[in-house]
Amino acid sequence: MEFENQSIQEKSINTIRFLAVDAIQKANSGHPGMPMGCAPVAYLLYTKIMKHNPANPKWINRDRFVLSAGHGSMLLYASLYLSGYGLTLEDLKNFRQWGSITPGHPEYGLTPGVETTTGPLGQGFANAVGMALAYSFLSEKFNKEDFKILKNRIYVIAGDGDMMEGISHEAASFAGHNKLNNLIVFYDNNNITIDGKLDLAMSENVAQRFEAYGWEVLKVLDVNNLSELESAVLKAQNSDRPVIIITNTHIGYGSPNKQDTAGVHGSPLGEEEVKLTKRNLGWPEDETFYVPEEVKEHFAIVKENGGRLEQEWNEMFEEYKAKYPEEAELFENIFSGKFGNDWEKKLPVFNDYTEKLATRAASGKVLNSIAAGLPTLFGGSADLAPSNNTYLKEYPDFSANNRQGRNLHFGIREHAMAGILNGMALYGGVIPYGGTFLVFSDYLRPSIRIAALSKIKPVYVFTHDSIGLGEDGPTHQPVEHLASLRAIPNFVVIRPADANETVAAWKYAINHKGGPVALVLTRQKLPVLDRTKFAPAENLEKGAYVIKDTEGKPEVILIATGSEVQLALSAAEEIENKKQTGVRVVSMPSWELFEQQTEEYKSSVLPDDVKVKISVEAGTGLGWEKYTGNSAAVISIEKYGASAPANVLFEKYGFTVEKIVEKVEELLGI
Repeated sequence: MEFENQSIQEKSINTIRFLAVDAIQKANSGHPGMPMGCAPVAYLLYTKIMKHNPANPKWINRDRFVLSAGHGSMLLYASLYLSGYGLTLEDLKNFRQWGSITPGHPEYGLTPGVETTTGPLGQGFANAVGMALAYSFLSEKFNKEDFKILKNRIYVIAGDGDMMEGISHEAASFAGHNKLNNLIVFYDNNNITIDGKLDLAMSENVAQRFEAYGWEVLKVLDVNNLSELESAVLKAQNSDRPVIIITNTHIGYGSPNKQDTAGVHGSPLGEEEVKLTKRNLGWPEDETFYVPEEVKEHFAIVKENGGRLEQEWNEMFEEYKAKYPEEAELFENIFSGKFGNDWEKKLPVFNDYTEKLATRAASGKVLNSIAAGLPTLFGGSADLAPSNNTYLKEYPDFSANNRQGRNLHFGIREHAMAGILNGMALYGGVIPYGGTFLVFSDYLRPSIRIAALSKIKPVYVFTHDSIGLGEDGPTHQPVEHLASLRAIPNFVVIRPADANETVAAWKYAINHKGGPVALVLTRQKLPVLDRTKFAPAENLEKGAYVIKDTEGKPEVILIATGSEVQLALSAAEEIENKKQTGVRVVSMPSWELFEQQTEEYKSSVLPDDVKVKISVEAGTGLGWEKYTGNSAAVISIEKYGASAPANVLFEKYGFTVEKIVEKVEELLGI
């Protein structure tokens, strides 16, 4: 159709398409096929369906859009630009370039209007489930019969890759089971992947799969039929279940030579094919980054409507505030990330020094102590609540029938749990946490990385932290996991030494801003360290501290974490009594927190002029030489565990007072 004869809808959709095509062509890098195929979905959502205000991308009651197929990022950037989110045409021209706010895949916190970091396929899908979950909990908590202050939906575009990734299976099952009915997913059903036709790798019936999960399944035969597309969305909005709209699309729509081929997935069209495609769709061939004036005017209404919607909501909220002042104050505070400090007064103190307590058990006591003071602390476990001690005993379970339950049963879906936690954190208002065994952090790792990249703050409760879990054997005994997690930038890993350090760890995790936190906890019982003899546990927030010192300058420093701190203290006593050698013991629960301290403080804890520094940790020794200065001074585990009682394993693997004493003698030459 000639340009002059196109409707404003067609012109708008083609504007989205060709902004994407031109940006990718200019960058000589990117994925044009998906934006060309899915432009009608984005157009309909941003101009007619979604409740959003481009002038305030953080408006609490907005609908959220998640581009799970994040490689199609130019679809999102073009839509945000046209809708008035503050992006400029220059930003689109700088797609994928150094310093731009239009990176190759969407990044949360970088580009206005981007709700989550996507690109690793399936992540956005799981994040959207988490957003829908947080909405379900918070809307039930704050909405009244006369005031629906939270009423929004989560919209997703997901592709074949999202459908194949395991995390989407896990997350879809969870969403269907819990009937998260404000979640609407468009499945970009174009039958093409990078390798070629979809049937090379995938042949299941997606509709039947999602029906089995408990979703409502709708179908759109032609994505370019806006009437059909809109009718499906309106029907989805009235469902009592999550909805997937299987939307038939053509990858690279309009390209004479590349439509419906793998060649248009991840490569620019090429200058000649761009011109042919523009000619084919009735677009000015010699124009680049062309936005017709009538399209600008058409999209201007989006911003105007958004401002009106938010203003109406603000007026309603003022009425809500007058009638329900306590709820309104809490609502405003939690969405501002202000959780108060009353909960800190409820933190337990463990002062029975005859007691032995696993740090996982101490963690459970902390959670149950502070839950009343943090009414939106909301989480659970991947089918390990009795072992992880993550259950809030005074509160019911969240379910399809009880949206106010605070205990989540993620099921044996560790990866989805982590992706869902990210979505909860992104939605706002809640403090999300999730538990599993440390060894299974491998299943969470892709989502942990995205949380760290996005600087959002789920809390992970990783228990059974070493060979100390005992008889379950090497499949369940983490060895390399602490080193692996510490390698993730912007991720705080804390392995507390006893019950009181666990209290301090939770206090830090709740108050921490800008990044995920992992608490690494024991199965086996540990002594509650007598803080009248040793330094206060609150020093944990410094990452490492002198828990026990010697008179004068120490000749040896023992650095330990978690359950090995008590071992180091016992070894220090043995060395001082029998060898007349001064020993300092440093508890080092968190490398990351220690690295944030001043050089002066770090030197005061680990002075350079003390040559014998020995680390003691029941895991691989990778990285410890940074603090010991000598790889020979690292007491670690460099092989897998075994099935046996914990005390036997620690002895067999050399975690004994005698072995530490031998190492000191070796390094001192005595």
